[in-house]
Amino acid sequence: MRKTDAHILVFDSGIGGLGVADCIRRMLPAATLGYVADTAGFPYGAMSDEALVTRVLTVLEQAIARLRPDMVVIACNTASTLALSALRSRHDLPFIGCVPPLKWAASVSATRQIGLLATPATVDRPYLTALMQEHGQGCTLHAHGARHLAGYAEAVFRGETVLVEAVRAELGILGMIPDIDAVALGCTHYGRLLPWLRQAMPRPVAWLDPAEAVARQAARIAITAAATAAPDSLPRAAPCWAQTVFTTGAVPDEATRQAWAAEGFPEWQPLEIASA
Repeated sequence: MRKTDAHILVFDSGIGGLGVADCIRRMLPAATLGYVADTAGFPYGAMSDEALVTRVLTVLEQAIARLRPDMVVIACNTASTLALSALRSRHDLPFIGCVPPLKWAASVSATRQIGLLATPATVDRPYLTALMQEHGQGCTLHAHGARHLAGYAEAVFRGETVLVEAVRAELGILGMIPDIDAVALGCTHYGRLLPWLRQAMPRPVAWLDPAEAVARQAARIAITAAATAAPDSLPRAAPCWAQTVFTTGAVPDEATRQAWAAEGFPEWQPLEIASA
């Protein structure tokens, strides 16, 4: 795999990974990107841990067998937390995961009061305690699980209207504690809602989107692999799935297809899942 021809597959339950894909595209402009959206499984937060792991393993095993990427970016906090180890044990290729940027939040907070805006499933998982113990730097964490924000992000992507008042109602305690000065986004969908979040919050805070950090890690691995490739190896042609989004759910309508195209994925194909 060379820096100029890395074949990278981005995975999420929906459109949350598009921010990560955009950052990768800017950092590695010659890389080939494809995207798998498990729209039939959205939202992942509604699944049990066991069901979610089974779902992610099944979808990605079929995608990897069909597409043969060099690297897979799991642009989903929940899937990364629960399924990343199993994926790495089953496949001989790099997997890049995504976790809430609590270390970043702790590093920029002056008040030592940081927020986490995530899905209820992420907020309820015990790994947050371990993350704070390792990276919290003495900060107090105020976590809120928003039930509808991921759906609002999907609606914005489709061109639908989302009201600031609706987003404000999803902030929970984060909008009530005046000392919070940094909020980590614990769901990649939420980056699409940053203009709404900034308006909805009653005071200025630093909103921390992990998309760029995830993309940097993917770029580092791609560049390292390129540096260790045989010096006389020739660049490869882009695979047939370049700039293609694969979805597991219903056939997207024309407006949704156009929205994917505007994000750099003008081609669409179904991903048939035999069993999940």
